Amino acid sequence: MCFRRHIFSFVLLVFSTGFAAADTILVMVEEKGCMWCARWNQEISDIYPKSQEGAAAPLMRLDIHAKRPEDIVFARSLTFTPTFVLVVDGQEVSRIEGYPGEDFFWGLLGKMLSQANVDVSQ
Repeated sequence: MCFRRHIFSFVLLVFSTGFAAADTILVMVEEKGCMWCARWNQEISDIYPKSQEGAAAPLMRLDIHAKRPEDIVFARSLTFTPTFVLVVDGQEVSRIEGYPGEDFFWGLLGKMLSQANVDVSQ
């Protein structure tokens, strides 16, 4: 009987945590006066939170001159704006430096999410 209770508790824990889904965000490193940041804002920023990619990796904005968040480990220094850093469980997994335009942005982001095994179908 005790064994069944442990199994039941384990199953409840797994289902209640959503299969321990990874915490995934997209960090946009930007700065005031950046024309490519402005272009991204004009072309993508309104669409991004409504997209499947935005649901899978919500956007966090970070000024390049601001103090770095203590709960994120970047693979290397942040030099260019905009830089889009895919972070999974507090660790950088990939990045896009610069803004290549709307069509290329979505393709590159999709590739980053796919390589990081982030499910965007939800």
